[in-house]
Amino acid sequence: MNLSTPAITSWLVSIDVPKGKVEENQIPVTYVPARNTIFLSFALGWAEVLGASDIFIGVNALDYSGYPDCRPEFIEAFQQMANLATKAGVEGQPYQIHAPLINLSKAQIIEQGLALGVDYRLTHSCYDPTPEGLSCGCCDSCLLRLKGFAEAGCSDPIDYLQS
Repeated sequence: MNLSTPAITSWLVSIDVPKGKVEENQIPVTYVPARNTIFLSFALGWAEVLGASDIFIGVNALDYSGYPDCRPEFIEAFQQMANLATKAGVEGQPYQIHAPLINLSKAQIIEQGLALGVDYRLTHSCYDPTPEGLSCGCCDSCLLRLKGFAEAGCSDPIDYLQS
């Protein structure tokens, strides 16, 4: 087994999703290799086909569990690459990568969602749900979500195995 195998992508090897807050300055095993690079690459290709110049992604740099592809530096570097690597970018039709949630707290994100009418009962954040889809309530993602709802002054409408 490769020690850098992420828990979320370990289909052949069983790696437990850590419970509780992850250590500071350490990329957790829940990191998915190149996830946002892949998402943005597909979006960039489709944007060029459509003639669109604006691409949006919902990454967050404040409560982001330490993933390197959720940082402003990554978004800026991808935008620069997009404008160097595409016909549109080279021909003077630059791309703008927008990350409107990047500097918001989870509470602010939840508040904006509520203001926009998001039905949070239909959302999911857990890294280690039960086979029935019930959130565990104790992985880093669940803890950040629960903290965000508490700081926003409202309760999370989904059910948790533990909370």
